[in-house]
Amino acid sequence: MVTQQCFGLSDEGSEDAVYDNQAIRRSVGIDLNRETAPDATTLLKFRHLLEEHHLTESILNAINAHPADRELFLREGAIVDATLIAAPSSTKNKERKHDSEMHQTKKGNQWFFGMKAHIGVDAQSGFVHTLIGTAAKLRPENKK
Repeated sequence: MVTQQCFGLSDEGSEDAVYDNQAIRRSVGIDLNRETAPDATTLLKFRHLLEEHHLTESILNAINAHPADRELFLREGAIVDATLIAAPSSTKNKERKHDSEMHQTKKGNQWFFGMKAHIGVDAQSGFVHTLIGTAAKLRPENKK
C-alpha cells in the first residue's frame, strides 16, 4: 500500500510494478522465485480492509515518526515542474565568453540558452520542498 501511494499506482499498476520492477519487489518483500505477487483484486480488498478499520492514517503516522525528527514527512500530493532560466549567449555577454554551466535546449520548436530550475511543491501547503538547478539540457537525475 505504501509503495502504491508513493508512486501513485492503481491496483492494476501496482500488480504490474511488482512483476516489472525489482526495486519495488524488494521494497514490498516479494521474491517471485518463492511466491506470486498479489493481484489487483487482492490489493483492492486489502486497501478496503485498511480503510474499514481506519488503519491508513496509523500507517502514515508510523512512517512519518521515523524521519519526523529531521522535519521530513511522507505526504500525498506534490507538484513538480521545470522552468527555463534564460542567460545571455556567449556573443551577448560582456566578456564574450561561454558560461560552462549554461547550455542550449529545445522546447517545442524554439531553442533556449540557460539553465533549468526543477521545482517540487507540496500540493496541500504550497511549500517549495525541492529546488534543483541544472544545465538546460540535463534532467535532475542526470546532472553532473
